[in-house]
Amino acid sequence: MERSVDFYQTFCGLRVVHDRGEGSARVVWMAEPGRETDFIFVFMQGDHRPAQHPHDYSHLGFACESRDAVDAIAEQADKAGFLVWAPRQDAYPVGYYCGLKDPDGYFVEFSYGQPLGPGAAQGTESV
Repeated sequence: MERSVDFYQTFCGLRVVHDRGEGSARVVWMAEPGRETDFIFVFMQGDHRPAQHPHDYSHLGFACESRDAVDAIAEQADKAGFLVWAPRQDAYPVGYYCGLKDPDGYFVEFSYGQPLGPGAAQGTESV
């Protein structure tokens, strides 16, 4: 649980807004600062979570404010051993992105220039 909380604080900017219980009964809610009533991630302590299959690209996605922000996350994640997709530019609507694996083995993408979020207006341009 602590590794997951640390990961989502460090890379996703989420903050703990609720933490209760201990051991297998622990539950942690995390949210973006200022959005605590809009969208919450709920983490529950468990004994085992199967890792995501290597060919399953389901993921959480976070929009970044710039390509430089994507690069900074990728560099930090690489040093910490979480980077799995180095930054790259793909055709619209994918944009510029990198991918990490969280401590439970799930993919998390950080992007710039997709149809939603920062850079959306530039989404159809080739960068």
